[in-house]
Amino acid sequence: MQKLFTLLLVLCLWMGFAPAASADVAGLVPCREVPAFQQRLEVSVQGQQARLGQYDSNSQSAALIKGRIARTEARFQSYQDFLCGPDGLPRLITDGRLSHIGDFTLPGLLFLYLAGWLGWAGRTYLAKVHETDQPEFKEVQIDLPLAIQCFIGALLWPLIAFKEILSGEIQAKDTEIPVSPR
Repeated sequence: MQKLFTLLLVLCLWMGFAPAASADVAGLVPCREVPAFQQRLEVSVQGQQARLGQYDSNSQSAALIKGRIARTEARFQSYQDFLCGPDGLPRLITDGRLSHIGDFTLPGLLFLYLAGWLGWAGRTYLAKVHETDQPEFKEVQIDLPLAIQCFIGALLWPLIAFKEILSGEIQAKDTEIPVSPR
């Protein structure tokens, strides 16, 4: 009986007592179905069209405004599949579901990759510069061919970092770390 109770308790805790919250149920619907979203599009386009009436249709200013109208319509078209609240503003959903992976996860991972690439290239550049005879000078006056070489080499920084972590090369030896005599 005790094993059955334990199994039942584990299943209840594993599945959770409360149903999982869903952003789709929390009042968010696709933007194309929200009247406020359509109204925002109309207000944006009407404001530009009112400005368009002030210029000759063949002028450069009119062409710029027409381009702005086209970009506004394209932007609203791309937001139609996002989820919007009743105010008509798109929301980014970061709950881990694959249907919303393009909202935040992919741009976030791209940011982490680019930040790591920049950091790894700078780390590599400083390490190579400190092997030269004038390291302080090359920190102030960037050696462009070396910097480009470091940036190209850092494109695969996750693999290089993983290799250095496994080999222990990324860590400093205990004897190299200064310790206060206190």
